[in-house]
Amino acid sequence: MEIAAAIDRAKYNIFRGRYELSVPKKLALAVGVAGLIGLLAQVRFLVPWSPVPITGQTFGVLLAAVLLGRWWGGVSMAIYGGLGIARVPWFNGWSSGMGATGGYIIGFILAALFLGYFTDKYIRSRSFFSMLALMLFASFILIYGPGILWLKMWLGAVKAEPVTFVALLQMGVIPFIAGDITKAVLAAAIARGVTPKSAFNGEVDKDKWATWRIP
Repeated sequence: MEIAAAIDRAKYNIFRGRYELSVPKKLALAVGVAGLIGLLAQVRFLVPWSPVPITGQTFGVLLAAVLLGRWWGGVSMAIYGGLGIARVPWFNGWSSGMGATGGYIIGFILAALFLGYFTDKYIRSRSFFSMLALMLFASFILIYGPGILWLKMWLGAVKAEPVTFVALLQMGVIPFIAGDITKAVLAAAIARGVTPKSAFNGEVDKDKWATWRIP
């Protein structure tokens, strides 16, 4: 019991300390996480029929949102995307610029803002199943949505011909479903383990969490 209590205190202190960091320190942390996402982008597997590779980025984005919290997860992804567009070569394959995957990068920002908001605002969101549901929504709606829209425009510009919806799904969605579900499950399990189950910044459900079972 003492060990469990010490672990809970440590998690609380870490997240409370993160919340209370000065803006320059939060910015430095956001830049560091952006660099980590850049490294995860190099863990990639090429899909022969698609210009979009399978990478470790999504896993990093999901956890970055939880660890950096409201706003700063999004700021970190904006730094990653903005500097990559400005020719810092840390997109997949050490590339840069708005190529075929530009829409997914935009989706990373949306997903991080979404997950960071819920993580910081609701204690209940830090359960495994709540976090998994949020992460799956972030992956398949907030990341895939702008990802395939941009991919369609990019393919139209490159090939100068329309791309069918089925072909778009085969290139930009279907090859990644199993991997992204697996990454979301792992990220949700890690998030469940590292996040405090007590209020550290005035969460709106701070008076209710103690009566809930948080699996």
